[in-house]
Formats: sequence, structure tokens, C-alpha cells
Amino acid sequence: MVLEATMICIDNSEWMRNGDYSPSRLRAQSDAVSLICGAKTQSNPENTVGILTMAGKGVRVLTTPTTDLGKILACLHELEMGGEMNLAAGIQVAQLALKHRQNKNQRQRIIVFAGSPIKHDKKVMEMIGKKLKKNSVALDIVNFGEEDDGKQEKLEALLAAVNNNESSHIVHIPPGPNALSDVLISTPIFNADGEGGSGFAAAAAAVAAGGVSDFEFGVDPNIDPELALALRVSMEEERARQEAAAKKAADQAAKQGKGEEASSNSQDATMTENVNTATESTEKTSEPMDEENALLEQAFAMSMNIPVSDASVVDTDMSDAINEDKELALALQMSMQEDTKDSSNPSDINKVLADQSFVSSILTSLPGVDPNDPSVKDLIASLQGQPESSQQKKDEDQPPNADK
Repeated sequence: MVLEATMICIDNSEWMRNGDYSPSRLRAQSDAVSLICGAKTQSNPENTVGILTMAGKGVRVLTTPTTDLGKILACLHELEMGGEMNLAAGIQVAQLALKHRQNKNQRQRIIVFAGSPIKHDKKVMEMIGKKLKKNSVALDIVNFGEEDDGKQEKLEALLAAVNNNESSHIVHIPPGPNALSDVLISTPIFNADGEGGSGFAAAAAAVAAGGVSDFEFGVDPNIDPELALALRVSMEEERARQEAAAKKAADQAAKQGKGEEASSNSQDATMTENVNTATESTEKTSEPMDEENALLEQAFAMSMNIPVSDASVVDTDMSDAINEDKELALALQMSMQEDTKDSSNPSDINKVLADQSFVSSILTSLPGVDPNDPSVKDLIASLQGQPESSQQKKDEDQPPNADK
């Protein structure tokens, strides 16, 4: 494989707007340049390609010789049409760019696309050709588009001046249904190294001839096994990455679902525990309330002077509460004793009043009280529950038949 540095000169003049080459001269030229750049970089990993434009405000270098095919293709999207092509200036700038290449072991080659009239005369073209030959620079010319009286002759003179051992070539492509890149595939420009061209160019030729490639990724592994392997590995890595991303998303969704279910279960359990706690607290609270109600009923019965026999209807649980609370038991006992005393007071008073001598001694000791006074006697009799004796006494004091 030949180690080579190549500069491609593009014609971006106003003549490139014509549509005699599908879809336009500039677009057809851009596709052909892309194909050539791919062929050069694929034929040898150390090959470099640079691009410049020859029209517009002047010659403009879009990129110096580089191995980065992506950078080269990006430059082709920045093409702007305008002005007239300056072929002599373009070739001289390309030669200067090749002179400053980094790897001096690379051979030098310039590829020129001429699609518009050439304003320079034949002698200038011959001088440029001789200079290129002196500096060991090979030249490939793609002649297409406008065909005036002296264009082809000037290009032939340029090729004759630069050609050395058939290292330079010229291709004339008339307008037609075929794309510019399709015609160039079968020309010496693609196999100028004498080795039949690169795998990239062969694969491109197969696609152009058949329309669609039957090989995986559009590359024949027999022609370029390294490219086919690289494409296959890249595809497998991308597939593995997509599967890992899908699996990760599924795991996250499953974890989120489990988290929501656990949260719901924990909430249900918390609510159940709260209900059970509330029920237990209500039951525990109801027991003291029942005991207090029973005690209140018993105290109310005692305050109403209910006999002990009637008070036996109180709930049997009261005995347990009394046994537990000694102070309460003592208070109930004292209350019952007071009730017993109160119930026994009337009989004690009757006994005291029945003792006439004791009552008379008490009345005699009182100043200003006459025990024999009838009113005093009536009071004592009423206290003793003997109002009948007082009435009988009055009847005895009155004379019989007093009314009569």
C-alpha cells in the first residue's frame, strides 16, 4: 500500500449551480470527493487528505492533510458557491500545503475538479506542471461541466508537463444519467497505487453497480475484513448497551412498585395497630368507669338511707373494688355506722323521755320552767308519742256536760 498525502481542489464557482449533473454540479462533486477521501484513508491508515476551494473571494483551505475522515466530511458541508475558479492559484496553494506535511515519507498528490472555464493560457498551465514535476507531486484531473474551445487542451498540456512514469491521470466526464462518483470508481484515480484500489472503493463500486449490497453492513468481509469486524463489534456493543439500559429501567420500575406496595402494607398495619390500641384503651377505661359508677350508686343509696338489706342488690363487683381500695372501704363503713346511729336515735330519745324523774329533774334545773305547767306536759307527751294521754288529761280537767 502506498503511503500518500493528498490535497483535493474543489471548484465552487457560480458554474456549479447548473443541474446537468444530478442533482447539481456542486453536489455531484461533493459526493465524488467524499468517495475519494474514503478510498484514500482506507487504503492506508497513515494516509492523509486535505481539501481547499478555488473560487469565491479566493483560494481557501478548508482542512490541511489529516487522517480524520469525519473532519474532512464536515468540511464538505461548508461549501459556498460564488466567483470564478482560479486553477493556477489553487494548485500552487495545494502544493504548498503538501510541502508542510508532517510525515515527509508520504508521497504527494493533488486531485483537481475543473467544472468551469479556465481563464489561464496554455503556457501558464505548462509552467505549473513543470514545477509540480520538479517537486515530485503527482496530479489527477477531473474534467467535467463546461467545454469551451481551449479548456481540454489546457488541461492536457498541464498533465503532459507534470506526468512522470504515468503517475498522473486525467478523466473527462460528459453530462449524463450516471453520477459523477459512479464514473470515477472505474477510473485510475481510485487505483492509482497500482494495487487495484482499496476495499472501500471496491465496496462502493459494488453498491453503485448493484444498487443494494447483500453483505452485512454493506461491506464484503472478503475484501475488507477489518472494517467488517469493526462494524460488527460496534453493533454488538450498541445492542448490549441498549439491553442493559432496558434491564435497568425494568429493575427500577419493579423496585418502585415493590416500594409502593410495602408502603401501603405498612400504612394498613399502622392503622390496624392504632384501631387495636384504641379498642384496648377503651376497654381499660371502661372498667374503672364501671367501678366508679357502682361506687356512686352505692353512695347514693346510702345517702338516701336505703337499708343494708336493700343495698345487697348492688353489683357483686363492688366487693372487689372495696377490697382493693381500703380508704374507700373505711369511708363506707363510717357512713354505715352514722346511718345506724341515726336510725337508732329515735328509740334512744323515747327511752330518755320515758324516764319521768329524769325529765322532771332536767326541767326543774332550767330557770323559769315549771314542770307542772300543762303546756310543758303536752310537749313532753308529744315527744314521747303519747298525744292521746294529753287529750285524755284535758278531758279529765273539763267538767262533764259543760256544754250542756
